[in-house]
Parts: sequence; C-alpha cells; structure tokens
Amino acid sequence: MYFIKAIILGLCVVGSAEGRDRANAMNAAKKDEDASEAKYDLGKRGEDPQADAMYDMGMGMAGLKQAMSDPTMLAQLMQDMGDPEMMAEAKKMMDNPEFQSQMKKMEKSGEYKDALKKTKENLDDPDTAAQMEAKMEAMLKRGQDNLKKGAGTVMEQALEDMGSPEMMAEAVQMMKDPDFAAQMQKMAKDPSFQNYIGAMKDMLEDPEKKEKIQNMAKVMQGKL
Repeated sequence: MYFIKAIILGLCVVGSAEGRDRANAMNAAKKDEDASEAKYDLGKRGEDPQADAMYDMGMGMAGLKQAMSDPTMLAQLMQDMGDPEMMAEAKKMMDNPEFQSQMKKMEKSGEYKDALKKTKENLDDPDTAAQMEAKMEAMLKRGQDNLKKGAGTVMEQALEDMGSPEMMAEAVQMMKDPDFAAQMQKMAKDPSFQNYIGAMKDMLEDPEKKEKIQNMAKVMQGKL
C-alpha cells in the first residue's frame, strides 16, 4: 500500500500546476503526451473537469516515468515533496473526484496491474529490493549534485550580471518594493531555493568571490 500511495503522490506532485511547469522546463513530460493530451488547451482549463483530470494524469504519468530514469528530475521530485505549497496542491488534486475517477480507471488497466505485480515481486525479493534501493539512492545523489551544480552556475552568472549598472539599478528597485521581504521569505521556504543558498555559501568560500559579493552589497546598501 505504501508503494501505491507513493506512486499516487508522485503523480499528483508532477501533475500539479508548479510540477507541470518544472517538468516542462526539463523537457520531461512532453515526450510522452499522447494525441489527446497534445490537443489539451491550457487556456480553457477549468471548463471541463474531466479533461483537466485526464491531462493532469497524463502529465503526472509522463513526469513520473521520466523521473525514474532522469536523476535530476528524480531529485527535483523529492524536493517538491518537501514543499508545503506543492503538497497542498497535490492534496487538492487527489481530492478531486474527476482525478480519483481517472485513478480508478488506471488501476483497472492491464498495464498498471502488470507493472504493480512486477514491482511487488521485485520488492518481495530481498536481493532485488536491495539492488533497486541502491540504484535509486545513487540516482538521487547524482540528481542532487546536478541540481547543486545548476544552482551554482545560475549564481555565478547572476554575480557577473550584477556588475552591470542596469542590473544593479533593477535589483535596487526590486529591493525597494514593500513586498520584497515577504516574497523572499516565501522563496526561502521552497526546498529548491536551498540549492541557491548552498551555492552562495560555496561562493563565499572563495576569497575573490567573497570580496566581490561584499563590495556589491555595500554598493546596494548605499543606493537603498
């Protein structure tokens, strides 16, 4: 039962609004959309609950399938499961009667039953289960490293961009926004944001980058 719940939860997280955006950004779910999903019009979302549920299910299945072979997406999925807002969105989807109806249909399919049977057999075998667990842990570690490297690259580029007077002026203007502090607090609660905090800490270990960041901070403070 735990494994089934994990699959359903994964489907909901990947199929949720933010999960769909991240999956699309990684080119995850697009490859496996069938013709009916390809015709789905996001602009009309909410007009047909059944079509919405079918689309969410399709995106969730495709994203979950991709996560099982893509270390970076697997790591992102695990991070998303630690995001309260994402989990609230997933719960909302799980409570949707149309989504539940689509889940029941999927559970009755031969493909689902065969996959579940094979997975149960693998988990019942201690050696196979241990191999599966080791493989997933290795994939997750590799994915987490990829996310960290990606965040580091973004922070490095951001540091370079901040050397531009135009970018500095835009950053200062953003910080003057009364809602800026609240927005930052919200971002800080996102597990994915921790990658960028980690990347910043790593940059501060480099004396040259640390000095550059400190000088930039002084300039910004002088403009506020």
